[in-house]
Order: sequence, then structure tokens, then C-alpha cells
Amino acid sequence: MTNYQFPEGFLWGGATAANQVEGAYLEDGKGMNLADVMPGGKVRLNVISKPGFDFKIDTKKYTTYPNHEAIDFYHRYADDIALFAELGFKTYRMSIAWSRIFPKGDELEPNEEGLAFYDRVFDECLKHGIEPVVTISHYEMPLYLITEYGGWRNREVISFFERYAITLFNRYKDKVKYWLTFNEINGATHLPIMSLGFSPATEDVRLQESFQGLHHQFVASSLAVKACHEIIPGSQIGCMLIYMPVYAYDCNPQNVLHAMKEEQVFNYICGDVHVRGEYPAFSKRFFKENDININMEDGDLETLKQYPVDFISLSYYMSRTEKKELTKEEKASGNLIAGVKNPHLKASDWGWEIDPTGLRIGLNQLYDRYRVPLFVVENGLGAYDTVEEDGSINDDYRINYLREHIKAMGEAIEDGVELMGYTAWGCIDLVSMSTGEMSKRYGFIYVDKQDDGSGTLERKKKKSFYWYQNVIATNGKELE
Repeated sequence: MTNYQFPEGFLWGGATAANQVEGAYLEDGKGMNLADVMPGGKVRLNVISKPGFDFKIDTKKYTTYPNHEAIDFYHRYADDIALFAELGFKTYRMSIAWSRIFPKGDELEPNEEGLAFYDRVFDECLKHGIEPVVTISHYEMPLYLITEYGGWRNREVISFFERYAITLFNRYKDKVKYWLTFNEINGATHLPIMSLGFSPATEDVRLQESFQGLHHQFVASSLAVKACHEIIPGSQIGCMLIYMPVYAYDCNPQNVLHAMKEEQVFNYICGDVHVRGEYPAFSKRFFKENDININMEDGDLETLKQYPVDFISLSYYMSRTEKKELTKEEKASGNLIAGVKNPHLKASDWGWEIDPTGLRIGLNQLYDRYRVPLFVVENGLGAYDTVEEDGSINDDYRINYLREHIKAMGEAIEDGVELMGYTAWGCIDLVSMSTGEMSKRYGFIYVDKQDDGSGTLERKKKKSFYWYQNVIATNGKELE
């Protein structure tokens, strides 16, 4: 196809997360959160993925903590949202920092200054006709809930999250109608520190603790769905998955079976609980073979069944290729998890394989399985950008990447997939979650901030800014 028909009212926009853009990490009553103690640079992923992370700032060991200032969206939000409006955004997917609202996480009363900040952000969005899509929990759990309660291993956190969500719904019921519960929830089993708020003591307990924590999040998510529908009539609340179609390396039945099992566990356990309201049949064997015993309380399964999400939102960066037996040399890099290198795909500067067709495959797979609306809320290319002598930033590589993925969405819509919208990840340069770098840039808007913390924070429009502006203006008809 060459002329794609995106639905009328399609939600074009961009996405960020509070901890990666806001900065102001101790201003106006905000408490410390997970992102505040993660060091910057490529060392970050090595540090947080190993057992025993101590959740403390250690300036003797690490030189930068980039999330402390990030790109200073906290003080510059009005100007940044004006740039989003110039791009033509219909929607802006953002998150709320839990520790701005409840600094420790277990308080009975919220922090008014934190609530007021997001009032101002939403008002600014609405002034420009931009619909907020708000993630309630996006890799920024209050540090106190991690150090004192053990994160989502502790069932008591469900009640803290429910209080937090209800506070948001009551406060912003006239400003926000689209909500997401937990960011990339299915990534928790591979890197539980990010969304579950704990670092397993040993690899042996990772799966048991992770699935117990996930069960608590499933219950919390369902309670949030219930509250959202009760407090905000006409609202829509969804889950958020990392989605990676899993390919078998070849037609060897053992590799095909292995790929199928990997896809089931990674892509569908969380989706099935959120949408179908029940654990899938295959999970029983998986839990048995991995000695996973989930402690559930009376009423949990009924809660999950009674309050499923309205839609599925997803991040898509790459597909994944699997082989039952693989060598170290065959392994690929990726977004939290990756299998074997795919010989048919090129990769980004950070080793993430580029596969637009995988997005079409993934959207078809999800819609065939669940028959609920889908929303691509993260997709983008992390790359090195160069500011030319004349101040221009010619990021044709980003335009090419996004163009092909938007075409894949157009094909999926033609296939019959119901797609709500598309928010490109990192619409403005931000701190990378996985590496803590600024040099891994995603935005249509360049931010003068470097990996060592230097820079003026000046914003510049990249070439992709004008390209995406036209994509939105033509509702996806003009992609060249």
C-alpha cells in the first residue's frame, strides 16, 4: 500500500515518562524514587540488573545521576508543550511521579504541591487541544516503599497504589480520560527492579518473587480500573505491554516450540490476566516447571475477572528471534530481553534490531487474541545526533525508522486491526531508562544536555520535527 487510511480522530502524538524528563527531584515536597538512585551511563544496566542493588546514591562510586535534573521539564513544561502543539499533537502520553503525590508512598494525605503541578501540565495540554494519556506508574516507585516494604513483593503496596490511583482520578477527572496502569508490566520478570521495585537476592528467587509481585500488580490494576470507571464516567483505562513478536530461528520444530513458549510467557500471561481476567491455561505448567507458587487471597481471581482493562497499549521497538540452544556470540542486544541475532535485520547504534514488519505482525497477533482496541504508545529510534555548524540536525535515519513503522501500522489497520493512536517515544530528548544516557536520543526536539551533565538545556527542532508535523497534519497520508 502507499495511501494509508488512518481513522478519523486517530491519536497522533508523543510520549515521555516523568522520571526521564522532569528533574526537580526534591522540589515542592517530592520524595525520592527509584530513578533518583540509578547512576548514569552504560554502567547503569549492569548495576541494576545484578542482585543486591542497594538503592542508595553513591557519588564516590558513580559520577552522574542524570534523572535529578533530566531535561528540566518541571520548569519548562509550558514551552515544551507549546512545541508539542506546534508539532500538531492530538495527544501526549506522560506519566505522574508517584512520589510527587505521595512522597513516601504510604501517607494518608497527598502532597498538594505535587497535585498542583500536574494540574498546570494538564491545563497547558488542554489549552493547546492536546489530550493527555497518563501512565499511573512508570518506573518511578517511591523509594520508601522499596526500602521499607520490599516493593511489590509486599501485598500491602496494593492498598497504597489504590489510594494513589483514586487520588489521581478524583483530582483530574475533568482533565484526563485516558489512563494506563503499569508501564511495560511484562518486563518485570526480566528486570524486576524497574517496575516491581526490588532487586532479587539471587537468580534462584527471581521468577518466584517476580510473579508474586506481578500478581499484586494485577489486583491493583483491576482495582484501579474499577475506581476509574466509577469516578470518571466515559473514561478508558488500559494496560501497557512491551510487545515483541517471537520468531523461531529456523523451521526446526524444537526451535519453533521454544519460540512459542517464550512468546506465551513474555507476551501473553500479563495480557491474558489484564484483558481476559484470568491466568492462561499454559501458565499452570510454566509455574509448575519453575517452582512458582503464587499466594492469592480470596476474591483475587474474581476481582481480576470483574474488572478487565478497556484497551491494550504497547511499546514496540524490535522483534525477537529464538533458538533453543545458542552461543554467546549468537545473542542479540535489545529492550530488556533479546534472543539470537536475526540475519535478516539491521540494528540501531545500541544493537536493537530494526523490524517494522514485526510491528504489523504484533498488532495482528494482539488483536486476533484479544479483540480490544490497541494503542502504540512507544516506538522510536535511539541514535546519536549531530548538531551541524548552522544549528540544523539532519536525522534522516529517524525519519526512515518512523516512516516504516507508521506504514506497518497502516497495513495493520487495513488487515482489520482497531488502532487508537500512536505516540512516538521520546518526542523530546530525554534520559535513557536503560543506560542513563542523553546521547541515546529519540526526540523530534533536541535538548542541549550531555552525558556528563553539561549543557544549556536549549531546545532545537530536528529535521524529523517538520516531517512528523506533516504526518500528523495529513493524518498519515504523507509519509515521504
